[in-house]
Amino acid sequence: QVQLVESGGGLVQAGDSLRLSCAASRGTSSSLVMGWFRQAPGKEREFVAGIARGAGDTYYTDSVKGRFTISRDNGKNTVYLQMRSLKPEDTAVYYCAARSPMAWAVGLNTDDYDYWGQGTQVTVSS
Repeated sequence: QVQLVESGGGLVQAGDSLRLSCAASRGTSSSLVMGWFRQAPGKEREFVAGIARGAGDTYYTDSVKGRFTISRDNGKNTVYLQMRSLKPEDTAVYYCAARSPMAWAVGLNTDDYDYWGQGTQVTVSS
């Protein structure tokens, strides 16, 4: 069982930056494929960014490319989502997720992930 705890959400203005953190309870985040998803009111949960095992290849949804960066600190069992140039349309609850320890590749769908955090609210005002 893997427990994930997100932190770092808040209320910011458009153009601001914010960094989300996701602490994993077991093993190291380098041994798990990790992802960030978000869910806006009335919308389905969508993939935002992911980082693979091993070399840690990263993937982003088109709307955040060049603005968001996913990374991890293996010593702290923590994955981060650095968000820059935030826009009102980035407003959502952001969730950290982990795939089964058997998985190697980043998944783009919620069904690809086995463990989820409780979510952290990000609100971007215009």
